[in-house]
Amino acid sequence: MRKIFYTLALLPIISFQTLAQSSDGAVSLTLQDLSDFKPQDGNWQIVCDVTIDRNVDVHDKILVPQPTPAKKGKKQSPAEPVYTRAQPVTFKPGAGILLNMNDEKKKSHLITNFEHGDIELEFEFNLPKGSNSGIYLQGRYEIQIQDSWGIKNPKFSDMGGIYRNHETTPGDIYLGKAPLSNSSKAPGLWQKMKIIFRAPRFDASGKKIANAKFISVELNGIKIHNNVEVPLPTGSPVDKIEVAKGPLKIQGDHGAVAFRNIRYKMLREVTPTISSIKYKIYHGHYKVINDFVSQKPVLEGTSPELTCEILDVDNSYGTIYSGNINIPEDGQYEFGLAFTGGARLVVNGTVITERQSFDANTLESSKLNLKAGTYPFEIFNYKDAGWHPPRLALYVTAEGANRVELHAYNSYPPDESPVSSIFINPSQGPKLLRAFLDFKGDGNRRLTHTIGVGEVTGTNYAYDMKSGNLVCVWRGNFVDATPMWHDRGDGSFKPMGAAEFTFLNQPLAYLKNQSDAFPVMSNEEEYRGKGYEIEESTGRPVFKYIYKGLDVSSKITPDAEAKIFIHEITLKDRGTEPNLFYKLGEGNSILQMPDGSFAIDDKRYYILVNGAVAIVRKIGDKQELIASFDSATLKYSIIW
Repeated sequence: MRKIFYTLALLPIISFQTLAQSSDGAVSLTLQDLSDFKPQDGNWQIVCDVTIDRNVDVHDKILVPQPTPAKKGKKQSPAEPVYTRAQPVTFKPGAGILLNMNDEKKKSHLITNFEHGDIELEFEFNLPKGSNSGIYLQGRYEIQIQDSWGIKNPKFSDMGGIYRNHETTPGDIYLGKAPLSNSSKAPGLWQKMKIIFRAPRFDASGKKIANAKFISVELNGIKIHNNVEVPLPTGSPVDKIEVAKGPLKIQGDHGAVAFRNIRYKMLREVTPTISSIKYKIYHGHYKVINDFVSQKPVLEGTSPELTCEILDVDNSYGTIYSGNINIPEDGQYEFGLAFTGGARLVVNGTVITERQSFDANTLESSKLNLKAGTYPFEIFNYKDAGWHPPRLALYVTAEGANRVELHAYNSYPPDESPVSSIFINPSQGPKLLRAFLDFKGDGNRRLTHTIGVGEVTGTNYAYDMKSGNLVCVWRGNFVDATPMWHDRGDGSFKPMGAAEFTFLNQPLAYLKNQSDAFPVMSNEEEYRGKGYEIEESTGRPVFKYIYKGLDVSSKITPDAEAKIFIHEITLKDRGTEPNLFYKLGEGNSILQMPDGSFAIDDKRYYILVNGAVAIVRKIGDKQELIASFDSATLKYSIIW
């Protein structure tokens, strides 16, 4: 398989021309030059912009035209055809993007000058159709970077997989680890990966006592690995001998790949601990902490660990936990308290965080400078909300170190609900679910008239009937309806994949001119929703609404490969009134691509317009892609 590697820089000697440190201790590579990396063959370079034709495969071959030989009297044998590799990547000179353009002669990997142990690493990357790369933590443990667009059941060799090794001796074989899901995007779009890595541990004699571990790997905002140990180096490491520190390696021999916004933070191992834990439990309908602190507890005792499992009731309780926390070294520590209900955390007499609420469900944190030593702590927690389970977690993070969990696992499990999650997935045909949807996960932009539509093929979308707009698309499983249906619920569902959100405006409008803005909210005197009809042959909805007397139908259908959606808007009686426009997309930038499609919001997703003429315009601080609605039908595809 192919893998390419890019690297971040954590340098013992820092080049101030190429590194910039933020207030949280993270370092960003400005990518002005290649001085942070070891010498390479010339396939790696620094550029300022990259455009990739999503339809051109890196393995495609192009016939090279040959000169016609001069005629010489006798018949000549035809020359053998000459082919060259297709080149889907174009770029501009400048800085800010790390680009690999390998060929048969120039195909070296890129390796950092620095070495790292524990690290938090994030970056964006972009690769063509059929291309392949990979990033090796410590030069030994690879996360695959591969064009895996649309693959439904990813393997270790697909995007985000932890690659296998090539050993054949029993005991030396590692078979890799597939990602939990495939959240990769189409070729030519920028994607984001975040990795938290813990290096292997060794004792004083050099014997390995703990394996390397990927604490977490996220691809496009979706966690694809969680606490995965890697007992052996994966394929093609810089060295098969495991070490406490090693360089980053980016593979560069199997196809073009670009990187930008590379950011990392070196992490140390600083491990606070807690001890001498005592608890007191109170019963009652408490609204603030003072309601129970002066009462007599109904139960008290000691516990070997911090856990809310000491509770004898699930609701209408108050608790006080006390104990000691050991701080191993001088420095600044961030204390995080996660809980349901209300809570207060006190360390050495200082209130770290406090929330007076009987029904909250939150994580709050604050920082405190402490000398090495042992300090008393107290946690006050109460809840009077039956729709939240008891949950309590205490986290401590030393500056530049991994976060340490000081609570029992079952006190704050990853699944916040003690009941099974309510997942909705289509089985025999399209599935529809009407619910609230938080636009881009923002509860302050909650859409109240949305319908989620899931396909058996795993291509899903959400449609806002209040504005007549396709607001969200995603690939994979359909929705988690637990927030909507469990207990009292809040009426909302969550897309279960890497969701791409579009925009919030009403997309169809008469405009005075091409500089006129679309309505932010639909005017009920001009726009009236008519619900939807189910298409008998497919089971898919056709949405209906009336805008200024126009009878509008909106139909959204996956293509034959179930990779994209085709959106067809039809007007029953178009009439002759001019200046009717449809908004297709918006973003900070919109760029027309080689195949005629438009890359929206700095290559986040594509819009391909079928038949109509689309234009890019500037409205405020955004660019918009709009089309004149001159005929009875407008059709476009959304590709992500």
